[in-house]
Amino acid sequence: MTTFALVGAGPGLGLACARRFGAAGHTVALLARNAEHLDSLVAELGRDGIQARGYTADVLDADSLTTALQRAGEELGPVEILQFSPVPRADFMKPVLDTGPADLDDPLAFSIKGPLACVNAVLPGMRALGRGTLLFVNGGSAVRPHPDRAGTSIAFAGESAYAAMLHDVLAGENIHAAQLIVPGAISPESERSSPSVLAERLYALHTDRDGFRHYAEPMPT
Repeated sequence: MTTFALVGAGPGLGLACARRFGAAGHTVALLARNAEHLDSLVAELGRDGIQARGYTADVLDADSLTTALQRAGEELGPVEILQFSPVPRADFMKPVLDTGPADLDDPLAFSIKGPLACVNAVLPGMRALGRGTLLFVNGGSAVRPHPDRAGTSIAFAGESAYAAMLHDVLAGENIHAAQLIVPGAISPESERSSPSVLAERLYALHTDRDGFRHYAEPMPT
């Protein structure tokens, strides 16, 4: 049995993805900062018959991500699918003219150093399996920078570049990297961007392995 590892576990998209990949037979490793929050999600998945375990880690602390993912691989089985989809903090989204060098420290750690640490932690196991999937979920500012959200616009662009390079260099090893852009809000009422619809879309990116960048819905004009 292989593991679906979710970085940024939450009650919306994260829980829906954990259910979808768990229903397909994967064990589930949930990474987030709050242990009680993780315990609640694990219990909810357990009621659905999904084997899951929580691992405390902070996306701003690369060492904690590495430790958590290595433990998950040892305890639950090798990580075959990694999904990086934590929600950025509101203070990452300052206007560009109000943004100074120090304002980019956390956004860059969150969106570039965090993914690097996660991929480096799971890549040896994927290579041993002979397959793997790396899923990156970003907002619209990853592809269309917004002057009122400078931190995420800059950091998401870096994450996008990193993920695109992974897509190119790992394809020959049967490890697929893909990015899903969600331009608007994730809402249960949304036809294309509800948690359950997005979870199904991400599962299809894993199974279909078709291309790098995908959009949950068209970008607004």
